[in-house]
Amino acid sequence: MRKESHLVEETVDPMVPRPFVVRESREETRDAFTLTLEPQEANGAPAFEPGQFNMIYVFGVGEVPVSISGDPRQPEVLVHTVRAVGGVTRALQKLGPGDIVGVRGPFGSAWPVDKAKGKDVVIVTGGIGLAPLRPAVCQILGQREKIGKFALLYGARTPKDILYREQLGQWRSNLDLQVRVTVDNATRDWYGTVGVVTILIHKARFDPANTIAMVCGPEIMMRFVVQELIKERMREQDIYISMERNMKCAVGFCGHCQYGPNFICKDGPVFRFSDVRHLFGLREI
Repeated sequence: MRKESHLVEETVDPMVPRPFVVRESREETRDAFTLTLEPQEANGAPAFEPGQFNMIYVFGVGEVPVSISGDPRQPEVLVHTVRAVGGVTRALQKLGPGDIVGVRGPFGSAWPVDKAKGKDVVIVTGGIGLAPLRPAVCQILGQREKIGKFALLYGARTPKDILYREQLGQWRSNLDLQVRVTVDNATRDWYGTVGVVTILIHKARFDPANTIAMVCGPEIMMRFVVQELIKERMREQDIYISMERNMKCAVGFCGHCQYGPNFICKDGPVFRFSDVRHLFGLREI
């Protein structure tokens, strides 16, 4: 009698962290650092899309949602840039090579890089908001011939708060990429632009009728960026924002990140602005 063979697909419980080893911890600014993680298991790290996030668990302390900031073309390692602002993130900051963390994910929606083919792209970001957009920049540069004009506009509080200084310099040396950086408060050794990031928008070269905009940063910054982009005659449906806040479980169970009818962890964190404009900026939402 012939025996039938049945292939059992591996199922991953989204609530169970997978062990990852810290390969490197690098200081970026006075309160931000970048962790490079390698999977401890043989099946490797899961692929991710630009804009998605992981839940990182520090054993005995807790877990926190962190956007993935690595290159999607190099999924064998996970890269996370973290701002140390609470108990879990400060515990992450103290980790070094060889330490173990738990990782759940990836979760959430992605930046619309595929929709940008044949269009201009404007990325506007502030502070730590550059980290969630770094994968999108890497992916776009990997298919640069499919994209029109490309502008990266970045604002930081001070020159010491600028993320990825070395990589920004590399990107800036690419004549096919518009990279503009501004700071709110300059120091004596700063010779660049001073002011909020919105002042860079009118300096960028792009066709408003054929542009995809990706925006990430503090909500008040995003509000004014969206206003300026609309003044430049961009359509609301072509503007995408990242609403990273209040995420606890990452799978919509706990309800902490409910945003009107949406859950940021499941329906976001990346939203088309036209879909959430009626909620954006409202207090207590």
